[in-house]
Amino acid sequence: MEHTHPVSQFRYRAFISYSHSDDAWATWLHKALETWRVPSRLVGTITAHGTIPRRLHPIFRDRDELASATDLGRTVNAALAQSENLIVICSPASAASRWVNEEVLAFKRLGRGGRIFCLIVDGEPNATDLPGRAAEESFCPALRFALDANGQPSVARTEPIAADARPGKDGRANAKLKLIAGMLDVGFDALKQREQHRQLRRLAIVAALAVAIMAVTAVLATFAVIARHDAERRQKQAEDLVGFMLGDLNDKLSEVQRLDIMQAVDDKAMAYFQSLPATDVNDLAVVQRAKALEKIGVVRQESGNLPGALDAFAASAKLSAGLANARRNDVARQVAYSRTLAYIGMVHWNQSDLPAAQDVFEAARRALRPSLAQAPDDPALLEQLVFLDNDIGHVVEARGDVDAALGIFRERLDLANKLVAAAPHDDKYATAPGDAHNDLGRLALQQGDLATAIAEYRADNLIESRVSAQNPRDNAQRQEAMRVDAILGRTLALAGDTGNGTLCLQRAVDVAAELVKVDPNNTDPQELLALYDAQLARLRRLDGEASAATALSAQSVAIFTDLNRKDPSNAGWQREFAEARIEQASESLAAGHADAARTQAGAAVTALEALLARQPQNSATVLATTSAKLLLAQTSSDPQVAAGLRDAALNTLATQKSGRDDPRLLALQVNALLGLGKIAEAKPLLDRLWKSGYRDPALLMTLRREHIDYPANLDFAQRLASIMQPAADTPKSSRPIRAPPSTASESTTPQSKDGH
Repeated sequence: MEHTHPVSQFRYRAFISYSHSDDAWATWLHKALETWRVPSRLVGTITAHGTIPRRLHPIFRDRDELASATDLGRTVNAALAQSENLIVICSPASAASRWVNEEVLAFKRLGRGGRIFCLIVDGEPNATDLPGRAAEESFCPALRFALDANGQPSVARTEPIAADARPGKDGRANAKLKLIAGMLDVGFDALKQREQHRQLRRLAIVAALAVAIMAVTAVLATFAVIARHDAERRQKQAEDLVGFMLGDLNDKLSEVQRLDIMQAVDDKAMAYFQSLPATDVNDLAVVQRAKALEKIGVVRQESGNLPGALDAFAASAKLSAGLANARRNDVARQVAYSRTLAYIGMVHWNQSDLPAAQDVFEAARRALRPSLAQAPDDPALLEQLVFLDNDIGHVVEARGDVDAALGIFRERLDLANKLVAAAPHDDKYATAPGDAHNDLGRLALQQGDLATAIAEYRADNLIESRVSAQNPRDNAQRQEAMRVDAILGRTLALAGDTGNGTLCLQRAVDVAAELVKVDPNNTDPQELLALYDAQLARLRRLDGEASAATALSAQSVAIFTDLNRKDPSNAGWQREFAEARIEQASESLAAGHADAARTQAGAAVTALEALLARQPQNSATVLATTSAKLLLAQTSSDPQVAAGLRDAALNTLATQKSGRDDPRLLALQVNALLGLGKIAEAKPLLDRLWKSGYRDPALLMTLRREHIDYPANLDFAQRLASIMQPAADTPKSSRPIRAPPSTASESTTPQSKDGH
């Protein structure tokens, strides 16, 4: 009688959850599980969990960088629901990962908490219980605490099932077997004995094969001196065998955990290739050598051997350079050489050697200039150039040269537009120009160029909205369009266009609310809804709509209260929760409730100061902390306390190393200086704000209170109106309804009534 398999409903044997800082571990584990064969004597055995299968595949491992996304996504949620087991790779990076925590919570809410297995690769489990060692924690909160009846984390502790791959513990091989034993519901000792017997048999075969291949390679190399024609053919055969050694043989060695033999094979292959001149065989053989050396570099890079990876990539680049120089009209060869150089640049980046990374990235780009003139519409060429401009731009920005970074990102935008034109039906390129516009907008805002920032964000908004309209069922794209809408709305409000700013933020709130309904258990749409509620509440309050503002901020605070109860370690949620409290305090102060405002602002300051101590150069944290202190100063009845808070705010702003021309930062400085009665010191900052077009309603209210004239900049208002004209192909739901109003009759610089 055929046994029934009670878990046949699952598509995947396991789902691997991990921080992408632990990608090398995830890659190893995924391959180790999918290639592992269950001992034949165990296949078909019935356990408490079902009938033991012959293989453990398929295993789901998400290969996308979730840290750049804003939710788990439909694919990941579906994979969790269709997975029999959840394996969590545990380290301090995964313990701090919001996505790992969300995946564990989602799996527990499916009622399968007993099928969660941990692989400890770094850190210390439950280190948060040890004084001063919280940073070493390797278990995320969802692993340490049980869920209550409502599916929410409780205070009840739980001890996850774990295998420990750290040095001096189980080790990699035993940890893998412990995970498999748990998945199959069999004893570890029996499984280990069978695995040892099998490994001995495999190792004997593999060792014999390695010796035979080395012998064949040596013989073929000897034949190379007999005749050149035969030598080329035999050398090609030898290099095919070396390719096998680097490929299938390495894979087999990985299965039996013989890393020493793997390293020996890679080193021998490296020495073999480096000993050969690039001109003694045909181009095809040289291409194979370059690819093999590049593979060695990738393996070494993933294993953390950056110096070794650099050696391999450099050897590969030397061969690729020869191939590229031999055929300068071959675009594919030029792109291949450029990509090898880019690998070298990434090694330097990972070594924190920014000057070296920039030099190599720029060399990789120079190598493509002739090809760009020859084949300006080649998608592979354009894609590589876009990648390189992105790499170079971020290196230059990290080195503090924002002006140069702007020029590079502009060039990247031009190439991204050409790429879309060259491959108009390839969806993966559709939003490439939008990403470039967003980077340009961010840098422009930091430099105080508000009009350019709005123009760039508006361009990104049009692209994202159009792509979203073309793919209405793609919730990930809807969320991206929503995010850009909110950015544009906030920036428009800084320029005084609160009408369009409010419309953009209202759309963002509406979409976020819809996405929350689509997946009520997904915390990311909840976070965005709370964030945009608070930002929209601010504009409603400043526009005199007190009741609407109160309702929005109350919802924001309620959501953030719930989110922070679920994960009190999430720094992003803590900051945004504090920002919602700042808005509530502003509403309380506007309503005449100074005591309530003081309590709310004080709570925000306490939370933000703790974050600022850990992130002193995080611009969002700096802006929020300064805003909270200045608001708390307004609520204080003690002039000395208020002055101390304003001085502290100025000191915080003065410590910033970048973004010193950001109009939001300048406006906070003006607020603090005016509160201290230093009008003369505030005047030059007001001039800079006026020239940038900054007209945030909060600043205007402060200036009216201080009786300082601040007329509208007519030139800026006209430029803004031109920027915000609806595009012909923009979906109606994405268009601002009206052009921003112009309230100035003349273009003058601001003057205070007392002559300053």
